[in-house]
Amino acid sequence: IQILIFPLSMKSYRAMAVMKKLQPEMQALQQKYKDDPKRMNVELMELYKKYGANPLSGCWPMLLQLPVFFALYTALRNSWNLHGAHFALWIKDLSAKDPYYVLPIFMGSLMFLQQHLNPQTGIDPIQAKIMKWMPVLFTFMFLSFPSGLVIYWIINSLFSLGQTIYLKKEENKIEEVTDRLASLKVIYFIS
Repeated sequence: IQILIFPLSMKSYRAMAVMKKLQPEMQALQQKYKDDPKRMNVELMELYKKYGANPLSGCWPMLLQLPVFFALYTALRNSWNLHGAHFALWIKDLSAKDPYYVLPIFMGSLMFLQQHLNPQTGIDPIQAKIMKWMPVLFTFMFLSFPSGLVIYWIINSLFSLGQTIYLKKEENKIEEVTDRLASLKVIYFIS
C-alpha cells in the first residue's frame, strides 16, 4: 500500500515542507488581518495558490489507508482460520492482542520518532499539544488490537519512516543546490 501511494506521499511531504517555509509569511498575514478573518483567509488562500501549497495534502496518504486498515481489522477479528495460528516468536495468534505488549509499545515509539522527523506546519499551540500526545494515545488504543494489525501498522510506520528520511535527504540536496545557485547569482551580480 505504501509503495502504491508513495507518489502521493512524496507530494504531500513536499507540500508540508513548503508550508513550513511559508510559516513566517502566514504569521505576518494572521497578525495583519487578525481583526478581519475573512480577509485573512482570502490572503492565506492567495499565498497558498502563489506557492502551490495545500494545507490539507498531508492527510491524503492516511485517508487512503483507512479502508485497508478497517478491512484488515475486520478480517483479523472474524477469520477463524487465523485464530490460534502461530506466527513468530511470542505471537501465537495474529487475531489476538500481543500478550506482552511489545508490539504496541514499539509502534508508539516509532510514531513518536516519526512525529519528530516530519515538519510541523502552522498549527496552534493547543493542536501541537494534541499532536504531541497522539503516539501515547495510539499506543493505548493498540494495546487491545489484534497483533496482526499492530504488525501491519509497524511495517507501515517503518516504511513511512524510511520514506521521510529519504525525502529529508532529497530536500537537503535541493536546498544546497538552491543556495549554491543563489551564491553564484550574487557573485555574478558583483562581478
